[in-house]
Amino acid sequence: MARDYSKEKSYNSSPEQKANRAARGRARYAMIKAGKAKVGDKKDVDHKKPIVKGGGNHPSNLRMVSPSKNRSFARTKKAGMK
Repeated sequence: MARDYSKEKSYNSSPEQKANRAARGRARYAMIKAGKAKVGDKKDVDHKKPIVKGGGNHPSNLRMVSPSKNRSFARTKKAGMK
C-alpha cells in the first residue's frame, strides 16, 4: 500500500506551520549572527524552556545542541497529527 502524503502536505502548508518554520529560520539566523552557530554545522536550535511549557523565542531561551540530543525525548502530540 502506497503512503498517502496528502495529510502531511496540508499540515505543512497550513499558515500556522509556515509561521513556525519562519520562526525557526529567524532563530537560527539570530544564533548565527550571535556567533553561537555556523552555517552547515548541523546543530539544532533548542529552547531551554519549551514553548508548550511557557518558554518563548527570546534569545536567552535558545541554545545550540546536537540533533540527537534535541530529538531524544518524547514530545506532546500536536493536534491533528497521529
